[in-house]
Amino acid sequence: MHVEVVYALPEKQHRVHLELEKGSTVAAALAAVARVSPFAELDLAAVPVGVYGRSASRETLLVEDDRVEIYRPLVVDPMEARRRRAGEER
Repeated sequence: MHVEVVYALPEKQHRVHLELEKGSTVAAALAAVARVSPFAELDLAAVPVGVYGRSASRETLLVEDDRVEIYRPLVVDPMEARRRRAGEER
């Protein structure tokens, strides 16, 4: 089955298209990209991941055409950013 693994940086989005066996998990997709840059620089066992914008565990089963997303840490807490914007508007 075809799946995609993506990792977005501010300046570039990295995509890898994979062919995995039916019944593969998120962990299998991550293992398949573990040696590909920039994925090789990440701690793939610890980074938060999701499938199409929804948080997923490593045991989540994938289906045809799923997109596994690797998430970066937030630079600014969303609530703090909102407080700053609200303070600037006053």
